[in-house]
Amino acid sequence: MPRRVFFSFHHQLDLARAAQVRGIGLVSGNSTLSDSDWSRVVAKGETIIQKWIDGQLADRECLIVLIGAQTAGRRGINYEIDKAWAAKKGVMGIYVHNYSDANGAKSTKGKNPFEDFTLKSTGAKLAAIVKAHDPLPTENRAITNYISVNLAKRVQEAIRIRAGQP
Repeated sequence: MPRRVFFSFHHQLDLARAAQVRGIGLVSGNSTLSDSDWSRVVAKGETIIQKWIDGQLADRECLIVLIGAQTAGRRGINYEIDKAWAAKKGVMGIYVHNYSDANGAKSTKGKNPFEDFTLKSTGAKLAAIVKAHDPLPTENRAITNYISVNLAKRVQEAIRIRAGQP
């Protein structure tokens, strides 16, 4: 049975890239809202966004941050990382900059968003614990194949890593 995950990504810049990863189907990561409905949630303000995120994370086992050029430092993504870690969910990242977007353009590699978090319990950077995977292929089909082969075991690893942390 596929693990239940929540995909976190920069909706404006990486929607097409995220759709390619989410479309692989090795994990269960469908939200209760379609991508087109996301703008309606955003329009209702920060509190509604956070309630939606909380509801989505509640029945998920792992957060997968799809890392694009401008993912790191975004308020919503930081909120998702913080909430998932506090709830003892697995957390991992996948760089998506080499995927082509809807216009066929690739992106620059973004900063690891986990570098912005320091664990209060140990003082360690979250980036030293949470893995951010960078698929080596640079062509869409090859990236998808690479992720397909590795995604289930990487999600399992993220869940195991989190279980071993305070």
